[in-house]
This record gives sequence, structure tokens and C-alpha cells, in this order.
Amino acid sequence: MHPPRSSSRAALAVLLLLLPTLALAADRGAWAPGVAYAVGDIASYGGKGYDCRQAHTSLVGWEPPNVLALWLERTGNPPADTQAPTAPAGVGSPSKTYDSVSLTWSASTDNVGVTGYEVFVNNGASASATSTTTSATVTGLAANTSYTFTVKARDAAGNRSAASAAFSTTTPSRPAQDTQAPTAPGSLRSTGVTSSSVSLAFNASSDNVGVTGYEIFVNGGSSAAATSTTLNATVTGLAANTTYTFTAKARDAAGNRSAASNSVAVTTGNTAPTGSKVLVGYWHNFDNGSTNIRLRDVSSKFNVIQVAFAEPVPGAPSGTMGFTPYNATVAEFKADIATLKAQGRKVLISLGGANGTIHLDDAAARQAFVTSMQGLINTYGFDGLDLDLEGASLSLNGGDTDFRNPTTPRIQHLIAGTRQLLNDNGAGFLLTMAPETAYVQGGYAAYGGPWGAYLPVIYALRDRLTYLHVQHYNTGTVMGLDGRAYAQSTPDFHVAMAEMLLQGFPVGGNASAVFPALRPEQVVIGLPSSPQAAGGGYTTPANVQKALDYLMKGQSFGGTYVLRKAGGYPGFKGLMTWSINWDKFTNYEFSNSHRAYLDTYQ
Repeated sequence: MHPPRSSSRAALAVLLLLLPTLALAADRGAWAPGVAYAVGDIASYGGKGYDCRQAHTSLVGWEPPNVLALWLERTGNPPADTQAPTAPAGVGSPSKTYDSVSLTWSASTDNVGVTGYEVFVNNGASASATSTTTSATVTGLAANTSYTFTVKARDAAGNRSAASAAFSTTTPSRPAQDTQAPTAPGSLRSTGVTSSSVSLAFNASSDNVGVTGYEIFVNGGSSAAATSTTLNATVTGLAANTTYTFTAKARDAAGNRSAASNSVAVTTGNTAPTGSKVLVGYWHNFDNGSTNIRLRDVSSKFNVIQVAFAEPVPGAPSGTMGFTPYNATVAEFKADIATLKAQGRKVLISLGGANGTIHLDDAAARQAFVTSMQGLINTYGFDGLDLDLEGASLSLNGGDTDFRNPTTPRIQHLIAGTRQLLNDNGAGFLLTMAPETAYVQGGYAAYGGPWGAYLPVIYALRDRLTYLHVQHYNTGTVMGLDGRAYAQSTPDFHVAMAEMLLQGFPVGGNASAVFPALRPEQVVIGLPSSPQAAGGGYTTPANVQKALDYLMKGQSFGGTYVLRKAGGYPGFKGLMTWSINWDKFTNYEFSNSHRAYLDTYQ
């Protein structure tokens, strides 16, 4: 799912699929996110005890009182967790400066789970640094001074381990003051242009101590538009078909900046990529710590832009949807959409998300939904509609057992309302969906409640479905067609989850109720654009592309999962990411690497 706005978003997290487990029930202490719970496990939360009813990995938003399908409140309180973690081992320092020391150590173990580490300096009573990983940096130290460090682990119940073995090291002396600036970079030149970016190269500067980086300035501005530690840089977020003037300056560790290089004028292109593979990105209409980016400045690497989100209007009749741009006026936002569409790109309005619970329980709510959504479509000129329903928005009622003929009113009215919008806006109006894995592939192991709840919606609207991009993140471990459980963030996971849609699968294990395969050109994999964008599931570009090579060409990476179709699916459509904003935050790693890769399949 797309995480809540207060987190790095991408959603209330997707649950683990129901997986058979032989684990014995255990008292797991205080409930915590990121823990694999087995059926019968006991956890405490809010002063109460709960029995685990379904195997899953916990995630923020699915606390025991909130998810009755997973937890049953028990009478009495579970025993308190009093067992401390083991002491960290192998404390060492990979690097240090005159006023800081970076430390690493081996992980501790605990009967429930280690939640963090504390670093102590010179046997002090208070921690000088804390970390949730096996590394930390202690800052604010004195130069040329010996320090002794110890590390302790802690768990969710507040138990603290014994201290690690002490590690001692001496900080280096403070370097002499450097006042000499580097020489100016030479031969600044353009090496590549898109409709929204310019790539530059230049010759190296020299310095009496050492050059630490370069800064690129646009049109004489006082703030750097891009930085680099190499002799290349790319300035992004530019307007199409516009001439810009660039200069470069070098800097050193003391902050001295060189004179400007020669200037070079470059004109951006005027179209976006138009290959057979797509890159779909969500632009979020709120600031969650990633970056503020105007819609018109979205990287040209994206073919389809999902504006997230239209949400229910508080206090209005049920089903009434609203949308207001957060960083532009309505007129400016409409102009931004028109600009993207003029470049040949598609701009859709996405519904729901982690915070937008949509309930269409009767005909009146359905009509309010259709009327309000059509108003938004008319106002802004959206090219289509994206259903990103999460959490409580979609769930099967008891007795609703056939995905081909759903009886849950909320699902019936969603299908009918969406169908009406598709019909009213014509054959060129796009429909996409971004469900969590529990709501789609989860229907393989069980069908009911949230498990498989998207399947009737996909099935009923498959004739108009443009892309289905299931969120391959915040999902833990999920079962593939081979009956094995695959963990998120791995090539095996992406291949296994995608082929379930490309082959079809028996719903709830019922061989007479097979969810039919989608066409390859309808299937897209959804991924976080950076580690910060989701609670889990980020996959490096190299591992994503291993999965795609196998999916599209049958070129195996030697993983566990074996494709049913050995030659792969050449028509497989591409990738989706949450989010465009987080992609910019990480200097466009996702869109740059994957656009270049997908273009090799054009």
C-alpha cells in the first residue's frame, strides 16, 4: 500500500498472505511492527493481550485493535517480556574525523525482537547515539582525543543488554585552516538533453588540499541547481523547449568555491519518451518529507503520471470526492496538466490511498461518487482514473465467495460507478489500479475479508483495464504459484507475483474458480522509488532488472522461482513507482536507471 502521509508513504501496509505454519504458539511480548507472528502467538498492546488468528508480518497501521481478522482479544494480560537481548559484538570503527567516530557491530538477538541500539562514550550513563541498524556515528567529539565506546541492545519491552566489549580509538588532529579556492572547472559542455533535463561534463579543477565536489548554476542563479563529485552532472526539472545557460564551480572541504567555468547555453527537448514500455509514477499532493515538486516539473522519464489523491470530502454525502492542489492554484495546476499532455504523456487522478477510505454502500453514494468525480475530470482534464483503494475501503462481506458474481454492496457499487465513468468519458479514458498484494495475490491462499477483495473489481472491469500495478512493497512474504513463500525486495518475489497475474490462479485454492490471466500489456510491477518511500520492499535497480530480464526474455538469474512460461512475456508493460516525489529526493535514481533499461526493449 501507499504509506500514510505521516510516514514515507506508499500505504497502510499490505499483510503477509495466509501461510501454513507449524510454529508453536509463543508469548511474543509487546506488539511491534516488522515481526512475523504465527497462529496462536500472544502479543500485548495497550495493556491488553491478543491471540494471533492468522500468520502475518506486522506493519504500522495494523495494530491488534485495528485488525480483528488478525488478532482476537484475550482475557487477562500476557506475561511481561523480561528477557534482555544478547550483547552486541565486534564493535569497530570503519572511519573517523577530528570530531566524529563512525562505529559498526554485529547484531544482537532477542526472544521477541531487538528494536534498537545505544552507544555509550567513556562509560557515560546516557547514550551518546542511538540506531535501529548495526551502525552509528558519534559526533561532537574533541580532536586528537582518545575515546572508549560500548554498545547495548534494547527490545520493545525496554530490556537492555549487557554492554559490548569496549572499543577505544583516538580522533585525528584538526586540519589546518584552508583558505585557498580551487581553480575553475574547464571546458563545460552539454552531453545530453531531454525535455526536462540537461546533462553536462567538464574538466577537473585542482586545489592545494583537494577538490571535494562541483556545483552547477543555471541562468546566473546564486543557488546550485545540481551537485556532483564526478566530472559529470545532470540538471533536472527544467521546462521543455527552453534555453538555459549553465556554469560550474568547484569546492573544497573547507567550503572554498572556485570562480565560474565558461558558460554554455542549451535548449531542452519538447517531447517525452514514447516507447512500448511504460514508467508510471505517483505524484503526491502533499509534502511528506520527500520534496515539493510542481506537476509540470515531473521528470520526462515518466509516461503516465498518477495525481494522488482524490479523497472523500469531510461532512459531504457519502461517496463525494474532492481534490485541491496543495502547491499551485487550480488554474496553475490545470496548466501543468495541459503541459504534460502536450508532451504526449497521460495524467490520471488516483482515488483513495492510505488516508482516503471510500465506501460506496448504496446507490446514493455511488451517484455522489460519479457526479463528483466527473466534475474533477472536467475541471482538470484528467486522462483517466486510478483505483488505489487500501485498508478498510475494500473488503468482502461474509458469504461473498465468488469473485465472478460479488454480493458485497460496496464492491458492486464501486464496479458500477467506475463503469459509468468509463462509459461517460469514452474509449480513450484510461483505467488503472494499484492494489496491495493481499487484495490480489492474497486471494490464492484465501478468499474473504481483505484477502482477494480486489479480484471481483479487476474481473468485472478487465475489458477496460489499462494497467494493473500491484504494490510489491509493504507486504512481507507472499506465496507464489509453486507453493513457496517469497520475500519482498527480491527478484524471485517480483517474478512470482507478476506471473500469478500472467498465468491466472485458483482463488482460495478452488480449482473450479480460477481467476483468468491478464494480457501481458496490462501488467506493471509497482515499486518504491527509494528506501524512504515505503516501510519495506525497496529493490535495487540491478535486482529489479534481473527480474524483468527473466519476465520479458526468459533470461534466468538463477533464482528459486521457475517461470511457467520459459520464454518469458515480451509484452509485459513496465514499472510503476511510489513516488515521483521520492524519486526526485534521491536524484532520480529510479526513473533514470529504469527508463534507460526499459528503452532497450522498445
